[in-house]
Amino acid sequence: MKSYTLTAAALLAAGLIAGCGGGGGTTPVAGTSLVSGKVADGYLGGATVFLDKNGNYQLDAGEPSTTTDENGNYTLTVDPADVGKYPIVALAIKGQTIDKDTGMAVTSSYVLSMPAMAISGTVSSNFISPMTSELREMMETGKYATMQQAMTDLAAKLKMPAGTNMLEDYMLANNTAMHTAAQNMASLMGSRMVQVMGTSGTTTTVDVNSYRGMMGTIFSNMSSIKGSNSQTAMTTLMGTMTTALGNMPMTGAGQPYTNMSTAFRGGMMGRTSATTTGGMMP
Repeated sequence: MKSYTLTAAALLAAGLIAGCGGGGGTTPVAGTSLVSGKVADGYLGGATVFLDKNGNYQLDAGEPSTTTDENGNYTLTVDPADVGKYPIVALAIKGQTIDKDTGMAVTSSYVLSMPAMAISGTVSSNFISPMTSELREMMETGKYATMQQAMTDLAAKLKMPAGTNMLEDYMLANNTAMHTAAQNMASLMGSRMVQVMGTSGTTTTVDVNSYRGMMGTIFSNMSSIKGSNSQTAMTTLMGTMTTALGNMPMTGAGQPYTNMSTAFRGGMMGRTSATTTGGMMP
């Protein structure tokens, strides 16, 4: 499996390089745009946020980045041509990122993201959550022509009312059902990060194949994680995910990602088991 690295130095640089400033009030320099919003399952303070220009879930040199404030707010200063072109990734860091739902640091690191096509230059409109993370991976399968189609499918899997905006700030909208589902998703993501993330000295690695396989397993079991009284189902799903990730095949050179339609088995129509070369299959 191919892994990507996120160094401690890069994380430290998140609050220092161009584009930093999580709390708003930033004035863009000439020729740049502001992209801002919040990060949550509950609002997450001290999370690293960056524009992922090469799609590797890793903060690389030259990628605008920042750290969220205590209320989960972030602002990135980006090239106007990059708005809607690249996804945004948020990293909740074990022992550092504070979940406002509990007032405590998260006990496991996990990765969130937002699909590029959903990103807007409208200030404070870019909400990053477990829901947007799932939508991004759904769009990567190539099985959805539009974001609306993916949102409709995700809402149906969660038994949400038709027309639910799966990109919305569910806390601001007082959507407790979506908030609970997001909390459960984040718990699942954190519980399996021992299989998705690793360390080598001061370096943290993110295995994209395992991450996407995890998100596919969550997608296929969405109906099990909606309710607040779903601990038994969650425990069972954790076991399922452990087995699924442990059985993920190795990939060769030039094959950085597992085919998403395969990873998302059990929940999609017209899926394919074909492998990919050098990226995602359309």
